[in-house]
Amino acid sequence: MSATLIISIIVAYFLLLLVISWLSGRGAGNEAFFLGDRKSPWYIVAFGMIGASLSGVTFISVPGWVADSQFSYMQMVLGYLLGYAVIANVLMPLYYRLQLTSIYTYLEERFGRFSYKTGASFFLLSRIVGASFRLFLVANVLQLTVFEAWNIPFFITVIVTIALIWLYTYRGGIKTIIWTDTLQTFSMLTAVVVSIILITRAMDLSLGEMIGRVAAGDDSGIWVFDGWQRENHFVKHFLAGAFITIVMTGLDQDMMQKNLSCKNIREAKKNMYLMSLSLVPVNLVFLFLGAVLIQFAQFRGIPVPAATDDFFPLVATGGYLPQVVGVFFIVGLVAAAYSSADSALTALTTSFTVDILEGQRWEEHKLTRYRRRVHLGISIVLGLMIMLFRAINDENVISAIFRVAGYTYGPLLGLYAFGLFTRLRVRDRLVPLLAILSPVLTYLLSYFSEVLFNGYRFGFELLIVNGSIMFAGMLLISRKSDKK
Repeated sequence: MSATLIISIIVAYFLLLLVISWLSGRGAGNEAFFLGDRKSPWYIVAFGMIGASLSGVTFISVPGWVADSQFSYMQMVLGYLLGYAVIANVLMPLYYRLQLTSIYTYLEERFGRFSYKTGASFFLLSRIVGASFRLFLVANVLQLTVFEAWNIPFFITVIVTIALIWLYTYRGGIKTIIWTDTLQTFSMLTAVVVSIILITRAMDLSLGEMIGRVAAGDDSGIWVFDGWQRENHFVKHFLAGAFITIVMTGLDQDMMQKNLSCKNIREAKKNMYLMSLSLVPVNLVFLFLGAVLIQFAQFRGIPVPAATDDFFPLVATGGYLPQVVGVFFIVGLVAAAYSSADSALTALTTSFTVDILEGQRWEEHKLTRYRRRVHLGISIVLGLMIMLFRAINDENVISAIFRVAGYTYGPLLGLYAFGLFTRLRVRDRLVPLLAILSPVLTYLLSYFSEVLFNGYRFGFELLIVNGSIMFAGMLLISRKSDKK
């Protein structure tokens, strides 16, 4: 693909996002930026959340992951369903009952100010890291396919990527994102389906024949029940999927902000159920794409790259297929990356403004001024984190995200579990210390696990371990008195 064509695709797509931003952001105030005036249609939110949940990580990493672990990722996807059920029936009713703008204000009411600030701070850390990972994907692909040929440094690519997202979100916030996510979800799913069809045709196969090949091959295995020490054992993957969903959706301001923009809890629940059920076939399609890529690589004698995140970009844009495949790949990639990054930027802005600066106490004019400053500041931080991640990352990005989530979301899991399932109070001032010690102890357990537990290796279930350590620590500093 020519660099000029890629740039033209991105510019056209971005102009469409700007039009949506202008239409949806007219007259938008702080309530619209934070909660969409609580008027978002639940079915639009559900469809858009599919794209936000998948993101560029799924678009790039899940197909590449098939080369390493077949379809075993579906074990985690099934665990997601359990996690979404907990969110819909335990967490969302709580958030709606308290009429929250930031979900972390619950922690102040339940435990105190130190717990509140700790929860908000760990969200900010978790989401900045996660959003940076996701944006790194699109910036890296743009660098390889466009800007490197023009001798443009990577940091310029990052600046352009961040600036585009900042530009169409700074005014309308969540009110705009509800609608841009709908476009982005549609674009991403269309890109994947069209890519599968065109790659299949390039091999002179029908879709039915390709499905038969994949089903009969070694790349479509889902279940892993042997060797409980293995990182992708079914029990580990299923439970990790459930708890990752609870923390990365239910305890995450980014995802919950969309749900809180619905009219009421009944519509928010419908949104959650529809979105969660849709993710099962959607993720299966992404894994099927990965198997199709492997079939095509064998057909053309293309070696699977060591960095499997490069697999889909290599096949789509490397001249092995008609140019239209590359066009759909670029559209899908940009849509996938922006669908998660734009909402992350808005959620981070909301949390920092409301939770850290406590801006909800200010008059409207001052709140607007500081909200815009925070929005710009968070954009700069994301750019710096992308540069850092490029310097140190050496593994599949989806694996990296889940691994880091185990450390950063674990304290949040322990905090909310303790608040929801006990009536105990805690010594609030000690909570920040616990939140630091918990990931440290989790890392040490993981590092020495094979020695301590007879060859056992921790996988994504580290999140559960981390949350349990935090919960146990909360018990140690608890007291029955209602005084804080």
